[in-house]
Amino acid sequence: MDILLTDGPVGISVISGLIAKAGSLKDAGGHSLFLGQVRSDVSDNKTVKAIEYSVFEKMAESAAGKIKAIIFSEFSDVRAVEIVHAAGLVQAGEISLFVMISAGHRQQAVDACRKTVELVKQRLPVWKKEIFDDGTQKWQQNI
Repeated sequence: MDILLTDGPVGISVISGLIAKAGSLKDAGGHSLFLGQVRSDVSDNKTVKAIEYSVFEKMAESAAGKIKAIIFSEFSDVRAVEIVHAAGLVQAGEISLFVMISAGHRQQAVDACRKTVELVKQRLPVWKKEIFDDGTQKWQQNI
């Protein structure tokens, strides 16, 4: 599987499990990770209390596979790419995206992690609906 979709926020057990798994890569000297957290933004005097993520699973799997292929082709030192995205309701302060890159050296891990996050935001078929503290909702562009 090229992407792990979770029902609700990305939990600490998933994150810690993937970090532990990375330790088994004896030829990796650097691991870079990104945690995307739902912000409590204010828009039109309303505060975001949660985001509901809708994901088309089959398309997400295909898109994640293509993202990983790009990363492996552009960064020869990368050993592993992990992408986990929330589906469903995620409260402000909870994790909605986890990306981890393992590479032989730190610079490739850091650069590949940044590129992976940007590609996820551009290409992954995920739609988000902000839910405000007053109960109103608004679909957002994935930026």
